[in-house]
Amino acid sequence: MVFYAKANCEVAAEGGERVTDVGQHRMVFLGPPASGKGTAAAALSTALGVPHVSTGQMFREAIRKGGPVGEAAKQFIDKGQLVPDEITVQIVRLWLDEHGRKRGFIFDGFPRTLAQAQAFDRMLAERNLPLTLVLLLDVGEEEILERILGRLSCEKCGALYHVTRIRSQRAGVCDKCGGQLVRRADDTEETVRERLRWYQQLTLDVVKFYEQRGMLTRVDGSGAKERAWAAISALVPA
Repeated sequence: MVFYAKANCEVAAEGGERVTDVGQHRMVFLGPPASGKGTAAAALSTALGVPHVSTGQMFREAIRKGGPVGEAAKQFIDKGQLVPDEITVQIVRLWLDEHGRKRGFIFDGFPRTLAQAQAFDRMLAERNLPLTLVLLLDVGEEEILERILGRLSCEKCGALYHVTRIRSQRAGVCDKCGGQLVRRADDTEETVRERLRWYQQLTLDVVKFYEQRGMLTRVDGSGAKERAWAAISALVPA
């Protein structure tokens, strides 16, 4: 799917609101695990030349550069724990001041809590950098389970497959390198439902935050990816 955009065009948000100045490309993509938001954000990033950034990338950059904030984040990451909101917001602020004014951004999965959304809102207001699009990819829980529990990856080259959606020519064998296709150890129904529970508990408050401000655009992410991509591409017309 190819995305098109031009500077200073207008995007129609749900409810008739208009989000202007999309040429600045300051976007937030939200959605549950396996909703496709990362794939869509990456495709849009490539087409527009706008950085596609996740908190994981920002954490790694902060840790690599050193300093007290990066070291604080590392302590939580090394223990397999979520980085607290206060530290996350500080790292986003550092990234925004260094990179955000140059080419904009597409944030994937941030903000993930209401406290992060509120702090991010203040941060952007202080810098006069309003968001141009907040997009939510809606996918039902049962479809998310089917997507995650059916996915496979090659243990040699990392190529991705799915037991029904993206089949290899030979069962259990990678088409690209002949490696064995395996399922991630944590791709279990129990683990997926726990991740969805955390999403419901934390991120739905973020959805409401942007919805109440008339900033949220919903896209149906169920079914074929091409349909969702077509809807997203319509938000950044040529």
